[in-house]
Amino acid sequence: MWGFITCLNDILIPYLKGAFNLSFTQAMLIQFCFFSAYFIVSLPAGMLVSRIGYQRGIVMGLGVACCGCLLFYPAAASGIYAIFLIALFVLASGITLLQVSANPYVSALGDPKTASSRLTMTQAFNSFGTTVAPFFGSFLIYGATGEHGQASASDVQLPYLILAFTLFALALIFLFLKLPALHQGGKQEQLRFKGALQHRHLVLGALGIFMYVGAEVAIGSMLVNYLAQHDVAGLTEAKAATYIAYYWGGAMVGRFIGAAVLQKVSGGLVLTVNALCVIALILISMTNTGDVALWTILAVGLFNSIMFPTIFSLALHGLGKDTPNGSGILCLAIVGGAFIPLLQGMLADSVGVTLSFLLPASCYLYIAYYGLYGSRVARSNTH
Repeated sequence: MWGFITCLNDILIPYLKGAFNLSFTQAMLIQFCFFSAYFIVSLPAGMLVSRIGYQRGIVMGLGVACCGCLLFYPAAASGIYAIFLIALFVLASGITLLQVSANPYVSALGDPKTASSRLTMTQAFNSFGTTVAPFFGSFLIYGATGEHGQASASDVQLPYLILAFTLFALALIFLFLKLPALHQGGKQEQLRFKGALQHRHLVLGALGIFMYVGAEVAIGSMLVNYLAQHDVAGLTEAKAATYIAYYWGGAMVGRFIGAAVLQKVSGGLVLTVNALCVIALILISMTNTGDVALWTILAVGLFNSIMFPTIFSLALHGLGKDTPNGSGILCLAIVGGAFIPLLQGMLADSVGVTLSFLLPASCYLYIAYYGLYGSRVARSNTH
């Protein structure tokens, strides 16, 4: 559900862009409001999880996300773009709490040496949500008007009501599930936030999360408009929306493969190789047309696959009791998904959609550096 909801924004952006006659910069405010919630909510969420534990944090995150989905109904009824942005912020606040609770919980469920593999496997199911979301969104949102019909804000009401019901059902399930109790509780965890920042590999990892999430979201957000260009694929927006499934589907397949590879190969090395492959794919797509431009940009998803869980687990390695607050710091860095897409929207308005892809390509250079050098744990932080 977490992946499903996040991916649905990629369809919401071009659709509301048409419904409200927005510029690329204005349309990217959707991602800005959604991912700015990570910046505002992550630290309070980390402290909350330190008090109530991982399982209750998951339940609360699902509940808040449910409320955010319900707000889409009055937003669509009012026809005011700003209310959509508020609804997205509330929805993302719930997803933030879910991330702060779930990621460190999965990392703690076993041998720290295989945390990357374990988190990658669970993220593969996250990617399943992002793979089916484009078909769901294209059918229910664009299906209301047809490929060439007039976009209307009210077309998003039914999809988000369905999501609200599903999130509520999941919250009830997780409320009564019996899960391993790994949370130790206590006020001391809250007081170690400053100590968490003393871990150099955590700080550099937070910047890596900022770059990665920003680049991944920026590419996904611009895909529909990119593929609609005549010199790329010339698709209608409704058809282009379904192709987003290949971008996120590649991430799902790559995570299952990555979960096995990371059992044998160090996370840092795999991260660097994948980052360099992504840079090459983006540049090939930008300098070609037709099927080559189409499939190389979609193939970026395959190499994105292991990046988030690998950076996350590398940054949390050796943090001990600082892990809950370290997770909060990393989720804080997901605000990259707010700023980098907005910057790419500005570039698209000024120099064109194709050239704007140079921005996410540059983000992967830092990720390659983090995999090689930045993720190394200082000896003083290993005890």
